[in-house]
Amino acid sequence: MTKAWRVHELGDPKDVLKLEEIEDPEPENGESIVEVEAAALNFFDILMCRGEYQERPELPFSPGGEVAGTVAETGARVIATPFPAGGYSGRVAVSEDALFPIPDSMPFEDAAAMHIIFQTAHFALHRRANLSEGETVLVHAGAGGVGSAAIQLAKADGANVIATAGGEEKVEVCRKLGADIAIDYREEDFIPAVKEATEGRGADVIFDPVGGDVFDGSRRCVAFEGRIVIIGFAGGRIAEAPTNHALIKNYSVVGLHWGLYNRIHPHLVRETHEEIMRLYEAGSISPLIHSVVPFEEVSDALVELGGRKTYGKLVTKPG
Repeated sequence: MTKAWRVHELGDPKDVLKLEEIEDPEPENGESIVEVEAAALNFFDILMCRGEYQERPELPFSPGGEVAGTVAETGARVIATPFPAGGYSGRVAVSEDALFPIPDSMPFEDAAAMHIIFQTAHFALHRRANLSEGETVLVHAGAGGVGSAAIQLAKADGANVIATAGGEEKVEVCRKLGADIAIDYREEDFIPAVKEATEGRGADVIFDPVGGDVFDGSRRCVAFEGRIVIIGFAGGRIAEAPTNHALIKNYSVVGLHWGLYNRIHPHLVRETHEEIMRLYEAGSISPLIHSVVPFEEVSDALVELGGRKTYGKLVTKPG
């Protein structure tokens, strides 16, 4: 038997998540059992509990698509992605294609916190935006999970980084991550700040997980031949991209659905994992962990996450 958070009916996590004792999972063909040492809390877990995510597991299910631990059969240390669900449990069956080795020096908490955000940021900056050394990157929501990864990866590549965040605490987080300029969007309009910092040229790459009004503002401070990469719509409103404006200013708007690479070009995900591990071992990047949450408090922690009361990543330890 193992402990697991389970959803039997859809709704807000605080209402529908129940901590239960369940039977140990049995691996099917091509699967391994992972003893979960750490699991990341993600916003998509909240959406999954509500039935609002694009992937809808059959009820009952355990949320959690990003974990780290050891393979029961071999003892290998791995990041595992039992996506879309299953990770909020002491043990989980995972496809062997979704196991990624980690170095002995990497704590399980770090491993659980970094896969999705650093993969997303790396694909956005390199595959979609073709970032070059010396360019200026504007990272929105820089204190968030994926934003914090983007700041670090951009700096590791020799870019100049401007970050936005809400509130002085999160602005300071961006500075500590390496942002050359950090802007509190609650107190200052980022558009003139970006133009001033770039002598009127604008940002070469804009990393946008927010959308809505933030995207509208980004169009006004993107450089000639700049690239705006759409990561998500955390702001709620899905913005519209007027094609006449893109034509006049010669910029590109590109999207990133990282999950598709797992299906269409999984070898690129493997290659990116190796690069991320190299950068981690070199001390160039490290996941920003807000806190390690007791397993019994996962439901409450998801409420905090959904209310944007945290920064970086939240991690729990089921083991």
